[in-house]
Amino acid sequence: MVTPGQESTKKSTPQEVAFVTIRTLRRTIPAAMPGVMFLSGGQTEEEASLHLNAMNVKDLPFPSPNPWALSFSYGRALQASCLDAWLGKDENLKKAQAALLVRAKANSEAHLGKYAGGNTDGAGSKSLYQKGYTY
Repeated sequence: MVTPGQESTKKSTPQEVAFVTIRTLRRTIPAAMPGVMFLSGGQTEEEASLHLNAMNVKDLPFPSPNPWALSFSYGRALQASCLDAWLGKDENLKKAQAALLVRAKANSEAHLGKYAGGNTDGAGSKSLYQKGYTY
């Protein structure tokens, strides 16, 4: 996804991220490509879901639908709040499973362009950015 750098003071709306990301994809990715799966790149869980959703809604200033499926391959943005809830303790298992269901549902809806946002108890708004992180 095309987002401002993590150290930038500018914050973009999900619609701005969607616009520049899809514009870039349309200029570089053949329409014959079946899909584009995104990593979260240090975004918060909620930002990653909202940005994906904005790319999949039908009111963008581009021909609709997109020529490829736009979905997620999130690691940290799917698991972070689950791991924070679990903390490796058996007694937190149900809480962690509930957190995973919240994020999985959010991203499933975002893939369809139907995510309304707000499926977070605050845990999904924690920054996942790690300076110098390498994949």
